[in-house]
Amino acid sequence: MKSLPRMALALLVSAWPLSHAVAQQLQCSPSSHDYGQVQIGTSTQYVFQLSNTGSRALSISSKGKSSAEFRFSKFNLPITLQPGQSTRMAVNFVPSASGTITGTLTLHSNAKNPTLSVGVSGTGVAAKTATLGVSPTSLNFGNVTVGSPSSLPLTLSASNGTVTISSAQVNSSEFTISGLGLPKTIATGQSVTATITFTPNASGTATANLTLISDAVNSPTTVPLTGVGVAVKAHSADLTWTASQDVVIGYNIYRGSTKGGPYTKINTVLDATTSYTDNTVSAGATYYYVATSVDSNNVESAYSNEVRVVIPAP
Repeated sequence: MKSLPRMALALLVSAWPLSHAVAQQLQCSPSSHDYGQVQIGTSTQYVFQLSNTGSRALSISSKGKSSAEFRFSKFNLPITLQPGQSTRMAVNFVPSASGTITGTLTLHSNAKNPTLSVGVSGTGVAAKTATLGVSPTSLNFGNVTVGSPSSLPLTLSASNGTVTISSAQVNSSEFTISGLGLPKTIATGQSVTATITFTPNASGTATANLTLISDAVNSPTTVPLTGVGVAVKAHSADLTWTASQDVVIGYNIYRGSTKGGPYTKINTVLDATTSYTDNTVSAGATYYYVATSVDSNNVESAYSNEVRVVIPAP
């Protein structure tokens, strides 16, 4: 009978360390973080989650860091976390030099794990300084006949570093860019020439923007484009001749594309006058005309002298 209290006492003593083990436990999620590439002189923030996973309140008393490039943001201590309670810990990465930087964040508390370490890392990269130049800064095509293409050169250059152009887009189907294989890398101090073509599909003013995407500091780079579509000019050939001294009932008009013929008759009925307008000519073409007279017996004369007519273009 006297051994029972001693057994109960032994069970009570052995149970105490188990209760103490979960009393206060500080946990950080995630346990480490890589900030990736960050431009030198700029700041990138990441927020860690601190939690008390134990059954008793714990107090975080102090903090530390092994690298000056990692900085706590508005994380004031001391702070007390009740069981199951969490708090946010914001840390900024501010690289001061190029290359990979590693560090350790340290938190001190009265938890069973009194010193909690969090690994951090990041890579500092140099600031962008390369600039993409365009010349001219805008293109004006002036008046262009509808349906006819007109092209202008555009010079692209790199300064303060190498520039790689990854995209070149125009927000109008009337303007196109050619001669620029993408991606296109331009070494510092060098230049390339692209061709911009304007083919108006209607009369009136057309505007658009050429947008160049690159790794330059001034990306995206925009080049305004403009042009005026004008209607195709209608041309004609006006022909006159001296009336025949014989009695005739009319005249036939013939046309050829080479000097001396052959010729093809272009009037559908006899022309009773001494003039004719050919409305079927093409811009930029050269034609050769002759005429004949026809008497009342439908006898046709020989060809007249030949006349050469050059149609303007466009």
